[in-house]
Amino acid sequence: MKWEGNRQSDNVEDRRGAGGGGFRIGGKGLSFGTIIIALIGSMIFGVNPLTLLGMMDGGTASTQQGPAPAPPASDREAAFVSTVLADTEDTWTPIFAEKGGNYVPPKLVLFSSRTPTACGTGQSASGPFYCPADQKVYIDLDFYKVMQQRFNINGDFAQAYVIAHEVGHHVQHLTGIAGKFEEARRSMTEAQANAVSVRMELQADCFAGIWANHADRARSILEQGDVDEALAAATAIGDDALQRRQQGHVVPDSFTHGTSEQRARWFKRGIESGTVEACDTFNARQL
Repeated sequence: MKWEGNRQSDNVEDRRGAGGGGFRIGGKGLSFGTIIIALIGSMIFGVNPLTLLGMMDGGTASTQQGPAPAPPASDREAAFVSTVLADTEDTWTPIFAEKGGNYVPPKLVLFSSRTPTACGTGQSASGPFYCPADQKVYIDLDFYKVMQQRFNINGDFAQAYVIAHEVGHHVQHLTGIAGKFEEARRSMTEAQANAVSVRMELQADCFAGIWANHADRARSILEQGDVDEALAAATAIGDDALQRRQQGHVVPDSFTHGTSEQRARWFKRGIESGTVEACDTFNARQL
């Protein structure tokens, strides 16, 4: 994949090494011991513990974490994901504009181990994910090592596909697709909700294909073997492949992301068509 020298996004936050977040005062992290002392003091003196924390630091306590800094310019991995994110911005902005909409790009957060999000604590073990409540994509870059070591998925285009898929969920959020799904699932059985979740995930795969189509037409990013890399990645993380690997058999009613064949098919459909209309998984008779 040809990415070096292309525009990098400013919408990247680097929380790596931030210790998983938590209370912050004046931009400084608080130790667990300090928090315990404040809680004990609050019980003795009947004072709000946040007030005591502020007094101990000489500032005002808050549970909100300030914006993380941008990653260092010398970080090659960060430069890569920043470039991919910029590509998604350059893809979806004109698509939204053509339909009379305004594309608000997501933030991409780099973290290690765990990090606070508006959707709860994000864990590296969960893999990359999108949180609609704060409109941010979260990724621990060690996930790419897991892709290589556990699934034998190699290549930067396969890594880019992962980011483009999560941005696809952001597109679903902005267009109201995700909201309709969340509302409808309240009255669904678990099996029905899983079936709709599969269509959501396959559409995000298709949207990732749209990114690849537009980015290649605009900047000729694709090299020989790149598409095969992404298709191999989609195949490796299909529900049936993962279940066979983990438990030796598959349970179709529990699928939430789609089979290997389905994931590869919808990504390929997006990259070949480059159109949102081709990604209507909800009205597709066959997935």
